[in-house]
Amino acid sequence: MSTTNSAVIAQALTPAGVRSTRVAGTGVLSWAESPLVFLVVMALWWLASHAGWISRVFLPTPEATFASLRDGLVNGELLAYTWATLTRMFQGWLLASLVGIALGALIGMSATARAWLQPTLEFMRPLPASALLPLAISIFGLNPSMVLSVVAFGAMWPVLLATVHGFTAVEPSLQEVARCLQLSRMAFVWKIGLPNALPDILAGMRLSLTVSLIVSVVGEMIASQPGLGQAILLAARSFRASELFAGIVLLGLIGFASSALLAFFEKRLLKWQHP
Repeated sequence: MSTTNSAVIAQALTPAGVRSTRVAGTGVLSWAESPLVFLVVMALWWLASHAGWISRVFLPTPEATFASLRDGLVNGELLAYTWATLTRMFQGWLLASLVGIALGALIGMSATARAWLQPTLEFMRPLPASALLPLAISIFGLNPSMVLSVVAFGAMWPVLLATVHGFTAVEPSLQEVARCLQLSRMAFVWKIGLPNALPDILAGMRLSLTVSLIVSVVGEMIASQPGLGQAILLAARSFRASELFAGIVLLGLIGFASSALLAFFEKRLLKWQHP
């Protein structure tokens, strides 16, 4: 008997309670490891800054960083900068999601559209959104609409490609059922296409949300628009290391919280997949 077959038989003969206990133990261990890694990183940061391994001009202490973060949110302009970045990020993300889902459904439903548009999409997809900022500045000028358009362009591609993949992966049997029921194209999209593509769309939207945050910050730095990107750039130019790191920490918290929130809604929306 082969080793693979033996392993499969052993797993099958393992009581369900033992298997669930092992899975639960693995989950507890992973939850315990994440804070441990965070504490190790914080300890190394504290040691490197207090021991003078790196000059405090470039690496502030954690205490100074969190003090600047607290003062900036309570007494300074950091809260206004954060709100500006969040607004720009979510507006660009929503616009990118709407356009990406609409175009993705159109392309995914039509083999003719895919044949005509696929070369253009493959040409434009690798273009970094930050490289288009000079072109956007020449078209829109230095204003919030320019940054919003670049954010939407950069964040659209994950949603668009995920939607195309979700629609093209619809089972042929479901298409036959739709033809037998004489469903219109819009009814097919709404009742069959979108539910089938929803896992791909939500995964693309999670990636798109991260891209929108990155492009928002880069756009604020280059176009001098109010936001965390501008605040970080000004702090770096003035050698205010604690304020610089406070902005970076705040960006990390925003990215983590937004991804966790979207993952929560994704789990609720896809609850039907795991009854």
